[in-house]
Amino acid sequence: MNERLYRLYIGGQWLEAKSGRWFDVVNPATEEVIARVPDAGVADIRLAIDDAARIQPVWAQTTAGARSAILGRAARLMIERKEDLARILTLEEGKPIAEARGEIAYAASFLEWYAEEAKRVYGDLIPASHPGKRIMVVRRPVGVTAAITPWNFPAAMITRKLGPALAAGCAMVVKPSELTPLTALEIARIFAECELPEGVLSVVPGMDAAALGKAIMEDFRVRKVSFTGSTRVGKLLMRQASDTMKRLSLELGGHAPFIVFADADLELAVEQAALCKMRGMGETCVSANRFYVHRDIADVFVQKLSERIGSMGMGDGASEGVQVGPLINRDAVAKVKRHVEDALEKGARVSLAGDAPAADGKGYFYPPTVLTNVDASMLIMQEETFGPVTAVATFTEESEVIAMANETPYGLAAYCFTRDMARLFRLADQLEYGIIGVNDGVPSTAQAPFGGVKESGVGREGGKYGIEEYLDVKYVSVGGVANV
Repeated sequence: MNERLYRLYIGGQWLEAKSGRWFDVVNPATEEVIARVPDAGVADIRLAIDDAARIQPVWAQTTAGARSAILGRAARLMIERKEDLARILTLEEGKPIAEARGEIAYAASFLEWYAEEAKRVYGDLIPASHPGKRIMVVRRPVGVTAAITPWNFPAAMITRKLGPALAAGCAMVVKPSELTPLTALEIARIFAECELPEGVLSVVPGMDAAALGKAIMEDFRVRKVSFTGSTRVGKLLMRQASDTMKRLSLELGGHAPFIVFADADLELAVEQAALCKMRGMGETCVSANRFYVHRDIADVFVQKLSERIGSMGMGDGASEGVQVGPLINRDAVAKVKRHVEDALEKGARVSLAGDAPAADGKGYFYPPTVLTNVDASMLIMQEETFGPVTAVATFTEESEVIAMANETPYGLAAYCFTRDMARLFRLADQLEYGIIGVNDGVPSTAQAPFGGVKESGVGREGGKYGIEEYLDVKYVSVGGVANV
């Protein structure tokens, strides 16, 4: 792919940054520059907010049917252009092309879902205490919104926020990751073709994420912000939001346990473990990070999982058949190495040490790895690794593994495999997580609520719950009705 020049999308126009600065977008599989993008600064983000504030009253008054039609057209265009979008996504993010196609379809499903939810924003008529009154409850868009999105799902993390915002009648300014801005700008191109009114959507990537985020948080006109990223940044945004009393949705870090009981369907557990761990090279917030396997089946589980993961082809994600691509950058590789080295120094053993591509040494690759004999003293059991490393510990009692699973400040996703239905309900009650996959390692879907508890965030995205985050509840008391 030849280097391409992109533009910022602000107020319906394709613009260069006011500073005149640009930054490079690098393919993590080859370390080659694939595109150049304007480096937006505070002046650019303020311009985007200006345009959103200007159009917000108009967009809020459009009919639900009109908003639904635009979202529906955008969803169809995403599917029609799935191959092109997937190719761009793989080039900038690294994930295998088959996974990229899946992400585009997943991203489009949010637009499709919220095209329907736009027509299902209902109010209430409540019985009054006096015969001359009527009590009405109406739901109205919160106003201008902003999305700050990560690099690991460059399409889906935008549409999961943008879909409900547009459906509710809110304009949105998107600040995508500077590592993967191209997919975001391509989504903007699709909405421009769908005749979304100018200013309702702006996409403003820039290198100084802290300054851009601060400008968003300080502007009172932005009434709601949705952020997906680290807990550290989420806490900073929460503090900044207090000055203007912004509404927040925060989908933050995870440290997901994957529990396999002795009565589990072993073949299913192994296959789902491989999918859950290796999806996106383990660079997802819901990726299984801590594996707890019952002592009676641990050896056979590790053997089968090592064989399954070891069979996955590793290389440039743009090549068909590759199942494991590169990590996002050099820092990501360094973190995974640090976790593995720490575990080995503290007594972990290697069941699988995969081979990285034997090319010219280019690319941010780390081979799939399976470790056993891990314990709570190791970094890999305390921090989110964000890489293709499976760390397996053992347990004997249900109460023991529940305590180990919950012994973390995070609470995004957890997984458990068992045939015991009574145990299933106990786990659903006792595991302190916002998402629980029971005999299911890939539970994410557009119609279900996605989000965590504890330090994994606040709010929910997806399903009927997601649109509520973009709506204010307004109480209207009408008097004098008896005289009408």
